[in-house]
Amino acid sequence: MNEQDWRLLEADRSVEELRIDGWLLQRGARVRLHPRARGDVFDLTLEGRTAQVESIEQDLEGNFMVAVVLDEDPGAYLGLLRMPGHRFFFSPQELERLPPTPDTPLRPLPSTRTILVAGIGNVFLGDDGFGVEVAHRLAGRSLPGGVTVTDFGIRGYDLAYALVRGADYTILVDACPRGEPPGTVFVLEPDLTDLDARDGGPAVVDAHDLNPLHVLRLARSLGAELRKVVVVGCEPATLGPPEGHMGLSDPVRAAVDEAVPLIEGLIARFSAATA
Repeated sequence: MNEQDWRLLEADRSVEELRIDGWLLQRGARVRLHPRARGDVFDLTLEGRTAQVESIEQDLEGNFMVAVVLDEDPGAYLGLLRMPGHRFFFSPQELERLPPTPDTPLRPLPSTRTILVAGIGNVFLGDDGFGVEVAHRLAGRSLPGGVTVTDFGIRGYDLAYALVRGADYTILVDACPRGEPPGTVFVLEPDLTDLDARDGGPAVVDAHDLNPLHVLRLARSLGAELRKVVVVGCEPATLGPPEGHMGLSDPVRAAVDEAVPLIEGLIARFSAATA
Protein backbone atom coordinates (compact mmCIF):
# COMPACT_ATOMS: atom_id res chain seq x y z
CA MET A 1 0.00 0.00 0.00
CA ASN A 2 1.50 3.35 -1.00
CA GLU A 3 1.42 6.68 0.85
CA GLN A 4 -1.54 7.95 -1.19
CA ASP A 5 -3.58 4.86 -0.26
CA TRP A 6 -2.86 5.46 3.42
CA ARG A 7 -3.99 9.09 3.12
CA LEU A 8 -7.25 7.94 1.56
CA LEU A 9 -7.84 5.50 4.40
CA GLU A 10 -7.07 8.14 7.02
CA ALA A 11 -9.32 10.81 5.48
CA ASP A 12 -12.71 11.73 6.93
CA ARG A 13 -15.03 10.76 4.05
CA SER A 14 -18.31 11.94 5.57
CA VAL A 15 -20.44 14.55 3.80
CA GLU A 16 -23.09 16.93 5.10
CA GLU A 17 -25.62 16.46 2.28
CA LEU A 18 -26.38 14.39 -0.80
CA ARG A 19 -28.80 15.03 -3.67
CA ILE A 20 -30.89 11.96 -4.60
CA ASP A 21 -33.31 11.98 -7.53
CA GLY A 22 -34.06 15.67 -7.13
CA TRP A 23 -34.29 15.83 -3.30
CA LEU A 24 -31.62 16.79 -0.81
CA LEU A 25 -30.64 14.33 1.90
CA GLN A 26 -28.93 16.00 4.87
CA ARG A 27 -27.73 15.18 8.37
CA GLY A 28 -30.72 15.43 10.68
CA ALA A 29 -33.31 14.61 7.99
CA ARG A 30 -36.18 12.27 8.82
CA VAL A 31 -36.62 9.26 6.55
CA ARG A 32 -38.66 6.07 6.22
CA LEU A 33 -36.69 2.86 5.74
CA HIS A 34 -37.30 0.49 2.81
CA PRO A 35 -34.51 -2.10 2.95
CA ARG A 36 -33.99 -4.11 -0.18
CA ALA A 37 -34.96 -7.75 0.23
CA ARG A 38 -31.74 -9.53 1.19
CA GLY A 39 -33.19 -12.17 3.49
CA ASP A 40 -31.81 -10.34 6.51
CA VAL A 41 -34.04 -10.49 9.60
CA PHE A 42 -33.13 -6.89 10.40
CA ASP A 43 -34.36 -5.77 6.99
CA LEU A 44 -37.74 -7.37 7.68
CA THR A 45 -37.90 -5.76 11.11
CA LEU A 46 -36.89 -2.29 9.91
CA GLU A 47 -39.18 -2.09 6.87
CA GLY A 48 -41.35 1.02 7.16
CA ARG A 49 -39.70 2.32 10.34
CA THR A 50 -38.92 6.02 10.60
CA ALA A 51 -35.49 7.32 11.52
CA GLN A 52 -33.19 10.31 11.58
CA VAL A 53 -30.05 10.62 9.44
CA GLU A 54 -26.97 10.89 11.62
CA SER A 55 -24.25 10.80 8.97
CA ILE A 56 -23.64 10.31 5.25
CA GLU A 57 -20.42 8.45 4.50
CA GLN A 58 -18.54 7.53 1.34
CA ASP A 59 -16.32 4.49 0.87
CA LEU A 60 -13.13 4.31 -1.19
CA GLU A 61 -15.11 3.21 -4.28
CA GLY A 62 -17.28 6.33 -4.08
CA ASN A 63 -20.42 4.58 -2.80
CA PHE A 64 -22.56 6.42 -0.26
CA MET A 65 -24.04 4.85 2.86
CA VAL A 66 -26.39 6.62 5.25
CA ALA A 67 -26.25 5.99 9.01
CA VAL A 68 -29.62 6.40 10.72
CA VAL A 69 -31.01 6.15 14.25
CA LEU A 70 -34.56 4.90 14.72
CA ASP A 71 -37.11 7.41 16.02
CA GLU A 72 -38.28 5.00 18.72
CA ASP A 73 -34.76 3.96 19.80
CA PRO A 74 -34.67 4.42 23.61
CA GLY A 75 -30.89 4.87 23.48
CA ALA A 76 -30.96 7.68 20.92
CA TYR A 77 -30.52 10.39 23.54
CA LEU A 78 -27.06 9.04 24.38
CA GLY A 79 -25.64 10.51 21.17
CA LEU A 80 -22.42 8.90 19.95
CA LEU A 81 -21.99 7.03 23.23
CA ARG A 82 -24.59 4.51 22.00
CA MET A 83 -22.45 3.55 18.99
CA PRO A 84 -22.24 1.17 17.25
CA GLY A 85 -25.20 -1.01 18.26
CA HIS A 86 -27.94 1.56 17.62
CA ARG A 87 -26.93 2.79 14.17
CA PHE A 88 -28.09 1.19 10.94
CA PHE A 89 -26.61 1.74 7.48
CA PHE A 90 -28.62 2.00 4.25
CA SER A 91 -27.96 3.03 0.70
CA PRO A 92 -29.63 6.35 -0.24
CA GLN A 93 -32.03 4.46 -2.54
CA GLU A 94 -33.44 2.59 0.47
CA LEU A 95 -34.70 5.79 2.09
CA GLU A 96 -37.93 7.72 1.66
CA ARG A 97 -37.90 11.41 2.56
CA LEU A 98 -40.22 12.52 5.36
CA PRO A 99 -40.97 16.07 6.50
CA PRO A 100 -40.38 16.91 10.17
CA THR A 101 -43.62 17.01 12.13
CA PRO A 102 -44.50 18.69 15.45
CA ASP A 103 -45.11 15.36 17.18
CA THR A 104 -41.75 13.93 16.03
CA PRO A 105 -39.26 16.79 16.39
CA LEU A 106 -35.72 16.32 15.22
CA ARG A 107 -33.25 15.27 17.86
CA PRO A 108 -30.27 17.62 18.08
CA LEU A 109 -27.33 15.88 16.43
CA PRO A 110 -24.02 15.90 18.22
CA SER A 111 -21.50 18.25 16.65
CA THR A 112 -18.58 16.55 14.95
CA ARG A 113 -15.53 16.62 17.18
CA THR A 114 -12.10 16.31 15.60
CA ILE A 115 -10.05 13.65 17.36
CA LEU A 116 -6.49 12.65 16.51
CA VAL A 117 -5.33 9.21 17.66
CA ALA A 118 -1.55 9.05 17.28
CA GLY A 119 0.26 5.74 17.58
CA ILE A 120 3.95 6.35 18.28
CA GLY A 121 6.98 4.16 18.85
CA ASN A 122 9.78 2.20 17.23
CA VAL A 123 8.76 -1.27 16.03
CA PHE A 124 12.45 -2.31 16.01
CA LEU A 125 12.67 -1.90 19.79
CA GLY A 126 10.36 -4.63 21.03
CA ASP A 127 7.51 -3.32 23.15
CA ASP A 128 8.16 0.24 21.98
CA GLY A 129 5.95 -0.77 19.04
CA PHE A 130 2.87 -0.85 21.30
CA GLY A 131 1.44 2.46 20.01
CA VAL A 132 2.02 1.48 16.40
CA GLU A 133 0.18 -1.83 16.81
CA VAL A 134 -2.76 -0.15 18.56
CA ALA A 135 -3.02 2.40 15.72
CA HIS A 136 -3.06 -0.40 13.14
CA ARG A 137 -5.86 -2.18 15.03
CA LEU A 138 -7.95 0.99 15.35
CA ALA A 139 -7.50 1.87 11.68
CA GLY A 140 -9.60 -1.18 10.80
CA ARG A 141 -12.45 -0.34 13.17
CA SER A 142 -15.64 1.66 12.58
CA LEU A 143 -15.10 5.07 14.16
CA PRO A 144 -17.14 8.29 14.16
CA GLY A 145 -16.60 10.97 11.56
CA GLY A 146 -13.95 13.46 12.57
CA VAL A 147 -11.63 10.78 14.00
CA THR A 148 -8.19 10.37 12.42
CA VAL A 149 -5.99 7.42 13.38
CA THR A 150 -2.35 7.68 12.29
CA ASP A 151 0.74 5.54 12.87
CA PHE A 152 3.48 8.15 13.32
CA GLY A 153 6.16 5.60 14.13
CA ILE A 154 9.26 7.61 15.03
CA ARG A 155 8.33 10.69 12.97
CA GLY A 156 8.41 13.30 15.71
CA TYR A 157 8.18 16.32 13.42
CA ASP A 158 5.23 14.86 11.52
CA LEU A 159 3.34 14.41 14.77
CA ALA A 160 4.22 17.92 15.91
CA TYR A 161 2.88 19.43 12.70
CA ALA A 162 -0.26 17.29 12.93
CA LEU A 163 -0.80 18.83 16.36
CA VAL A 164 -0.29 22.29 14.86
CA ARG A 165 -3.12 21.60 12.39
CA GLY A 166 -5.29 21.26 15.47
CA ALA A 167 -7.80 18.79 16.87
CA ASP A 168 -10.38 19.14 19.60
CA TYR A 169 -8.93 16.07 21.29
CA THR A 170 -5.63 14.22 20.90
CA ILE A 171 -4.96 10.68 22.12
CA LEU A 172 -1.27 9.72 22.13
CA VAL A 173 -0.63 5.97 22.35
CA ASP A 174 2.82 4.95 23.52
CA ALA A 175 4.89 2.52 25.56
CA CYS A 176 5.71 4.38 28.78
CA PRO A 177 7.97 2.84 31.46
CA ARG A 178 6.56 3.79 34.89
CA GLY A 179 7.65 0.89 37.06
CA GLU A 180 4.34 -0.98 36.76
CA PRO A 181 3.97 -4.71 35.90
CA PRO A 182 4.57 -5.27 32.16
CA GLY A 183 1.38 -4.92 30.15
CA THR A 184 -0.26 -2.44 32.55
CA VAL A 185 -2.40 0.02 30.56
CA PHE A 186 -3.03 3.49 31.95
CA VAL A 187 -4.40 6.87 30.88
CA LEU A 188 -2.50 10.05 31.70
CA GLU A 189 -3.39 13.68 31.10
CA PRO A 190 -0.23 15.78 30.60
CA ASP A 191 -0.07 19.18 32.22
CA LEU A 192 -0.26 21.54 29.24
CA THR A 193 0.01 24.71 31.30
CA ASP A 194 3.81 24.61 31.44
CA LEU A 195 5.51 23.24 28.35
CA ASP A 196 8.63 25.41 28.37
CA ALA A 197 12.12 23.94 28.60
CA ARG A 198 12.68 24.49 32.32
CA ASP A 199 12.69 20.75 33.03
CA GLY A 200 15.70 20.34 30.77
CA GLY A 201 13.79 18.98 27.77
CA PRO A 202 14.65 20.42 24.37
CA ALA A 203 12.46 23.07 22.78
CA VAL A 204 13.31 21.50 19.39
CA VAL A 205 13.48 17.72 19.28
CA ASP A 206 15.34 15.24 17.14
CA ALA A 207 13.37 14.16 14.05
CA HIS A 208 13.00 10.67 15.54
CA ASP A 209 12.32 11.74 19.14
CA LEU A 210 8.83 10.58 20.08
CA ASN A 211 8.95 11.43 23.79
CA PRO A 212 5.37 12.74 24.17
CA LEU A 213 6.36 15.69 26.36
CA HIS A 214 9.07 16.79 23.95
CA VAL A 215 6.76 16.55 20.94
CA LEU A 216 4.03 18.51 22.73
CA ARG A 217 6.59 21.18 23.59
CA LEU A 218 7.75 21.37 19.97
CA ALA A 219 4.14 21.58 18.75
CA ARG A 220 3.44 24.41 21.22
CA SER A 221 6.56 26.27 20.01
CA LEU A 222 5.23 25.96 16.44
CA GLY A 223 1.92 27.54 17.44
CA ALA A 224 -0.25 24.51 18.28
CA GLU A 225 -3.23 25.33 20.48
CA LEU A 226 -3.19 21.90 22.20
CA ARG A 227 -6.70 21.65 23.52
CA LYS A 228 -7.38 18.30 25.24
CA VAL A 229 -4.53 15.75 25.23
CA VAL A 230 -4.42 12.33 26.89
CA VAL A 231 -1.79 9.62 26.74
CA VAL A 232 -2.80 5.96 26.66
CA GLY A 233 0.33 4.20 27.81
CA CYS A 234 1.51 0.67 28.43
CA GLU A 235 4.30 -0.57 30.69
CA PRO A 236 6.80 -2.41 28.44
CA ALA A 237 8.48 -5.67 29.36
CA THR A 238 11.44 -4.97 27.12
CA LEU A 239 12.52 -2.22 24.76
CA GLY A 240 14.87 -4.56 22.93
CA PRO A 241 18.68 -4.78 22.81
CA PRO A 242 20.71 -1.95 21.23
CA GLU A 243 20.85 -3.82 17.92
CA GLY A 244 17.06 -3.97 17.80
CA HIS A 245 14.35 -6.58 18.24
CA MET A 246 10.96 -6.73 16.51
CA GLY A 247 7.79 -8.07 18.11
CA LEU A 248 5.80 -7.38 21.25
CA SER A 249 6.18 -9.40 24.43
CA ASP A 250 3.22 -11.53 25.51
CA PRO A 251 1.94 -9.13 28.22
CA VAL A 252 2.15 -6.11 25.91
CA ARG A 253 0.49 -8.00 23.06
CA ALA A 254 -2.38 -8.74 25.45
CA ALA A 255 -2.41 -5.08 26.47
CA VAL A 256 -3.14 -4.10 22.87
CA ASP A 257 -6.45 -5.99 23.15
CA GLU A 258 -7.23 -3.98 26.28
CA ALA A 259 -6.16 -0.61 24.86
CA VAL A 260 -8.27 -0.74 21.68
CA PRO A 261 -11.72 -0.77 23.40
CA LEU A 262 -10.42 1.68 26.02
CA ILE A 263 -9.54 4.17 23.28
CA GLU A 264 -12.86 3.56 21.53
CA GLY A 265 -14.53 4.49 24.81
CA LEU A 266 -12.49 7.70 25.01
CA ILE A 267 -13.44 8.52 21.41
CA ALA A 268 -17.13 8.01 22.18
CA ARG A 269 -16.90 10.19 25.29
CA PHE A 270 -15.01 12.97 23.49
CA SER A 271 -17.34 12.82 20.47
CA ALA A 272 -20.40 13.25 22.69
CA ALA A 273 -18.91 16.02 24.84
CA THR A 274 -20.63 19.38 24.73
CA ALA A 275 -18.70 22.51 23.85
